[in-house]
Amino acid sequence: MNSTQRRAAPVGIIGCGPAGLFLAHLLHRAGIGSVILESRSRAEVEGTIRAGVLEHWVTELMHQMGLGERMAREGHFHTGITLQWNRQRLHLDMEELTGGKKVTVYAQHEVLKDLIAARLADGGEILFGVADTAIHGIDTDRPFLTWRDGAEGEAQRLDCDYIVAADGFHGPGRQAIPAAMRTEYQKIYPFGWLGILARAPLSWHELIYANQGEGFALLSTRSPEIQRMYIQCDPRDDIANWSDARIWDELQARLATEDGWQLQQGEIFQKGIIPLRSFVCEPMQHGRLFLAGDAAHIVPPTGAKGLNLAVADVLVLSRALEAKYRRNDGEALARYSATALRRVWKGERFSWYMTTMLHRNADETPFEQRIHLADLDFVRTSRAAAMALAENYVGLPFDE
Repeated sequence: MNSTQRRAAPVGIIGCGPAGLFLAHLLHRAGIGSVILESRSRAEVEGTIRAGVLEHWVTELMHQMGLGERMAREGHFHTGITLQWNRQRLHLDMEELTGGKKVTVYAQHEVLKDLIAARLADGGEILFGVADTAIHGIDTDRPFLTWRDGAEGEAQRLDCDYIVAADGFHGPGRQAIPAAMRTEYQKIYPFGWLGILARAPLSWHELIYANQGEGFALLSTRSPEIQRMYIQCDPRDDIANWSDARIWDELQARLATEDGWQLQQGEIFQKGIIPLRSFVCEPMQHGRLFLAGDAAHIVPPTGAKGLNLAVADVLVLSRALEAKYRRNDGEALARYSATALRRVWKGERFSWYMTTMLHRNADETPFEQRIHLADLDFVRTSRAAAMALAENYVGLPFDE
């Protein structure tokens, strides 16, 4: 490979999702260079529509990094959430229960748009549309990445000090850790989410998480005119079996209350079914390779932890890399996996708790289903239980 096709950077990052982009910005603030490789085009990255609930500390971090201007203008800031079962609603005042913390509803793809624009404005490199990305030499002190500029492009190489795989569940990052040296934990849930985007007026002032009728429903908002809603369904079902009328009927049934409240309906312009699973890979590092975000862990969306855990990973990792480059202190880098996994498993626990409490599982006994309703009632009657749920939802403190 000739010299014109070879370059170097302290940190090579695979993946232009939340983990990769936040890491690049954090490293830039610390004076550490990086290059991001991404297999999709910029339009594809920014056009992949995903919901987003940001923990309190993530919104604070975005403001500190100078990335929160549009979020502050267009995001939805909630002091609480609503839980619903047996046609009754319970408002959880997160702000009061957590000493002033709030949650922000700001879609993940909007976060990515902000981070990509700022990264490019800073002169940072994001190489979109790369193909055949491969990881080499992670057991040496000179690892490197290879790829092609598109399917037919020339071969390229990036020499690094460290490689960060923020490349999602299906990327090459996790597979670069020898199978004998990693343990993967997984739970596949027997239900999925049917999600819709609808042009409809706002129906409720905050998110509603319901366990009623045939199971789970979530009412969220994208804007005053666009609403995001989900219902529990069979993950193997064909979306063609779900007419708009059937979807609205199910949403009305699962969100109905004793006081006659009515869900506002409108044109459904997007719908699809996603499966639910929990997944963790241990360890999250091997040699000079570090995993972050979905490459290392997946959570069901019920706990709203996916993006937040990804950002937590790279906040820990960026601090460790800064210590290594500035003071030649590699202790935090050596324990990155152990530090990150403590928070990951707490996020997994909370996501599992919310998922099992709010969904109907046909494999469970009636006894177990009644226990979930008792869990909800315990949150209603116990301030300690309500505070625990609220603390987890708005974001746990860091315990490095």
